Amino acid sequence: MTTNRGQFGSRLGFIFAAAGSAVGLGNIWGFPTQAASNGGAAFLLVYLILAFALAYPVLMAELILGRYTHGNSVAALSGIARGPVTKVIGTSTGLLGILVASMILSFYGIVAGWMLGYTVAYPLGVLGANDAANWLTGFTIPRNLILMGIFMLMTIAIIMGGVKEGIERWSSRLMPTLIITLIALAAYVLTLEGAMTGLRVYLIPDFSKIFSSQLILSALGSAFFSLSLGVGTMLVYGSYISDKEHLPSIGAQVALIDVGIAVLAGFLILPVMYVAAERGVEIFSASGALLSEDTLILTVLPELFATMGTVGIALATAFFFLMTIAALTSSISILEVPVAFIVERFQWSRKQAALVAGGLIASLSAVIILDFERLFGAVIALSTRYGQPLLGLLLCVFVGWVWQRNTLLAELQKNDPEVANGLFWRIWPVYVRFVCPVIIAVIFYRSLV
Repeated sequence: MTTNRGQFGSRLGFIFAAAGSAVGLGNIWGFPTQAASNGGAAFLLVYLILAFALAYPVLMAELILGRYTHGNSVAALSGIARGPVTKVIGTSTGLLGILVASMILSFYGIVAGWMLGYTVAYPLGVLGANDAANWLTGFTIPRNLILMGIFMLMTIAIIMGGVKEGIERWSSRLMPTLIITLIALAAYVLTLEGAMTGLRVYLIPDFSKIFSSQLILSALGSAFFSLSLGVGTMLVYGSYISDKEHLPSIGAQVALIDVGIAVLAGFLILPVMYVAAERGVEIFSASGALLSEDTLILTVLPELFATMGTVGIALATAFFFLMTIAALTSSISILEVPVAFIVERFQWSRKQAALVAGGLIASLSAVIILDFERLFGAVIALSTRYGQPLLGLLLCVFVGWVWQRNTLLAELQKNDPEVANGLFWRIWPVYVRFVCPVIIAVIFYRSLV
């Protein structure tokens, strides 16, 4: 099965690719405002604890299973089955993961197209092409279709290049660019009037909220979803890791980078919101909560940039470029989930599989755009609020209850014979079997009610 699958050429290449998968638009615009609305540094503390108490163990489950089977999500889950019943469940779970991943990319491609449009619009405005700039930032069906199509073609082109020449090569370019851009933007914004107010909101803890069920559940959700878990992206990436690599340290590095970028984003987003407030831009909703997500990105920040003259144009271009990179590093990992399955199951060429899978997902995106009011929110809810937690729960059940413990530990011992003697890895199989499913079930229940 491993012959023509491809493989990451280096540890750093995998880390950039996996971290890029985890670092998406939600890390940049969602996490900071959630922190600010849930006790500031109190939320950060709970999030950091839960990221390594929940997200890291589940991340390792996906990576270990992926490398052990060296196969796509369907092959991996059905391959560790113990009988016909668990084989059917494993196959169904893998197929459901492909479906949910495709749904996520269908709305993600639309939002990423908006980011791409704004990135290009500001320089065009400087050049005097105001009609083109306005078209790129206006909410119209033709604009949404074209920008989504361009972004999906970018994603497909990278996947067509393969694991090493496509995913690894571009992730190794995009991730350092993302980190440098994020640091530079945060450093500049912190010099502006009003920034320190936002920083205090972000960093000063409100410990009265630390045991709030809302804070804990929000932190649980952020910790789980920030690492792109459940839909098979990390499992598939894990299947491309060399057997010579030390999985526990690689997984820890990916988790640290992802969490670090989410926390770093707070040093940009919260200060920039309060800079906007200082300049007369409304940053609170009618209920008194901080504006977030698409309202923050497409309303608050453009209004801020408009008050800053030439500096605002440069800042806007850099910011939306940052958002486009974050979207692209995630989208390539999501598209790889169905592509890996098609290549291995039907023996198609990678180019053919990427074109077909990407084309079908883009078609779904087009349908959503044509009936945006009804479908956009529904697809997001169905895939991220319901599908992803359910898949994470099933994954933990499979790794904890179906996969034999000795086989699992043997995979870890390929590079470190003493790894099973460490405290974490002695309790990890039991932890994934009992604790993680309960926590994810709580998240899933919360999404239902």
